[in-house]
Amino acid sequence: MSFEKIVTHPGSAHKDEFLACSILIAEQPVPIFRQEPTEDDLENRAVCVVDVGNRHEPEKHNFDHHQFPADQTPTCSLSLVLQYLGLYEDAAKIFDWLEAMEWFDCRGPAATAAWLGIEREAMSKLNSPLDITLLRRFAKESQLQAGDPIWEVMRMIGSDLLEFVRSLQLRLEFIADHSELWEFENFNALFLPRTEPLPEDPGAGLGLYLKNRGLDNNVAALVYPDRRGSGYGLTRFNEDMRLDFTRVEQEPDVHFVHRQGFVAKSTALDPRRLRELMSKAWRG
Repeated sequence: MSFEKIVTHPGSAHKDEFLACSILIAEQPVPIFRQEPTEDDLENRAVCVVDVGNRHEPEKHNFDHHQFPADQTPTCSLSLVLQYLGLYEDAAKIFDWLEAMEWFDCRGPAATAAWLGIEREAMSKLNSPLDITLLRRFAKESQLQAGDPIWEVMRMIGSDLLEFVRSLQLRLEFIADHSELWEFENFNALFLPRTEPLPEDPGAGLGLYLKNRGLDNNVAALVYPDRRGSGYGLTRFNEDMRLDFTRVEQEPDVHFVHRQGFVAKSTALDPRRLRELMSKAWRG
């Protein structure tokens, strides 16, 4: 994918074009112009037109969704860019927030809240000052380029998203090769041993691995390397309340337990000891 600049709409900024532009500048470190596109922009493959222009023409690098029928499956500019890069299906598996963002952008907060089965007021309670500030600062600019603080943050976000999605298959293969399913009398746990080198985020992908194997309803806990120490983290899977790690907080090799009991950290390295701690945390 080769292009020289990105054009997106001026005025209020939204997450979909912010993230779409973030991914695009991670692919190609070009300037972003927040302005209405010209006809030349729309016809020029060297210009990515994002979330504006009323055209979805990926062959010309035009990625707008506003012209789609109102009853179409919610699709936003980020969806279109991910589809063009061949990453949408994997991204949808990994990022639970993606479909909700598509709904919010296309249907608005009330319809999205109803789809999620929550009260409308809950949507605003989930707002983050990170979202507010980044979008507000992005909206204030007419042009962003390498070296500008917001542009650099956007490129970091896009790079992380792309790296996570593109490394998904390798990560799942790694888990399949190294993990063990531990069976207890009343429940199962997935164990991932320490390896050298240790993955940057040892717990990443475990839930998706279990879902792909049809085991997500048969596993109550995860045991994986603690990236902050030399031991292991023990955690509930899918918030299985039958496990309470406060039951092991007095054990000599347990140095952290969350007060709500959903996670513990242990210096233990022997799988037999880790299984013992897991058994003690079971309350049924």
